[in-house]
Amino acid sequence: MTDAYIRPDVQALLGMLEAAVEVPMDQMEPPAAREAYVAMRFLVDAEPTELAVIKDLTCPGPGGELKLRYYDSREKREKGPAILFFHGGGFVIGDLESHHPYCTEMAAQTDLPLIAVDYRLAPEAPFPAAPDDCEAATRWVVDHAQEALGIEIDGIITCGDSAGGNLAIVVAQHLQKKPASVPVIAQVPLYPVVDSTASEGSMQEFGEGFLLTKASMDYFHGHYQSVEGDPKADPIHGDLASSPPTVLMTAGLDPLRDQGRDYAARLIQAGVPVTFLEAKGNIHGLICLRKGIPSAQKDVDNICNALKTMLASL
Repeated sequence: MTDAYIRPDVQALLGMLEAAVEVPMDQMEPPAAREAYVAMRFLVDAEPTELAVIKDLTCPGPGGELKLRYYDSREKREKGPAILFFHGGGFVIGDLESHHPYCTEMAAQTDLPLIAVDYRLAPEAPFPAAPDDCEAATRWVVDHAQEALGIEIDGIITCGDSAGGNLAIVVAQHLQKKPASVPVIAQVPLYPVVDSTASEGSMQEFGEGFLLTKASMDYFHGHYQSVEGDPKADPIHGDLASSPPTVLMTAGLDPLRDQGRDYAARLIQAGVPVTFLEAKGNIHGLICLRKGIPSAQKDVDNICNALKTMLASL
């Protein structure tokens, strides 16, 4: 057991989940795990925030049509940046519904249009389907925002949590190498997985009993079948010096904490502007746990405020 600080509401949620969960997600077949993940939202996540626009649409992808969801606090707006959001779930679970409340909240707090991407999942579509889909969707949004969304975009902010944080970084790296018609002006990876070889430190200390476990990470990696060390899978090995200004959050009780800290440190060493946030005493998945962990709302506020501050300085 760890001696690390655990918030009281985090401890209460972990106790509730331990008593309620009969079969761990990493012991389920992926379709069942996906259903359980979305169902958990209604137990532990906040209600969606009201917005002027929530619109479902599709775009072409490498393996067929991709579902997108457009969020906006305004029905009409002037030219400006937009957030591309990629959900977490280990590249195996998660969809537009699992992260719907967070997307509404981020769009409302930042007063920016947000487009969430429903990329293909493993094992049906293993690596590199997810990053290929997310890059294709981002390029499509940039090129078709006016006709499809009724907005004009002059900058992209890539954002995502966990596996989606990985995708936010990978997409930003690829759009730096082969630029789209508008630039990536910031990235917001939240407790991202950036190094599939990480096995010590926080991966051991918080590998059991803190929602995300080492066993579930092995489950996700086994289905995703990524190539270790490939920057498309492990973006800590990519071109960090060309990264956009970054807002990065880790969670204090997360198996992924140390690799997120390491990635942030390497960005700083490479000269990239970084706002580093750590949610002390909180767990992986916190942006989708605001009902079960009321204090996580402050962490979400910190993410949005940090992004607004960073954008104001650009």
